[in-house]
Amino acid sequence: MARGQRKPIEEKINEKAGLIEALEIRIQKERTELESLYAEQKARQVECLTDILEDAHLSVEEAREVLEQYIINTTQITA
Repeated sequence: MARGQRKPIEEKINEKAGLIEALEIRIQKERTELESLYAEQKARQVECLTDILEDAHLSVEEAREVLEQYIINTTQITA
């Protein structure tokens, strides 16, 4: 029984190359969207920290000093 005509190898190569190119474009689009989501997440986290600082009436410098002291103390305890 005769089968349909086979595609030439060049046509198969072109189809695969086109598919890969389309997938690479899609991956880049998804990466861009992911980076946007990370940026949004970071902005929300910063907003949350800003709210905490405002509620505690702390400046960023004061909070940094408190955190640095906490890190030093924690490091000394575990060392």
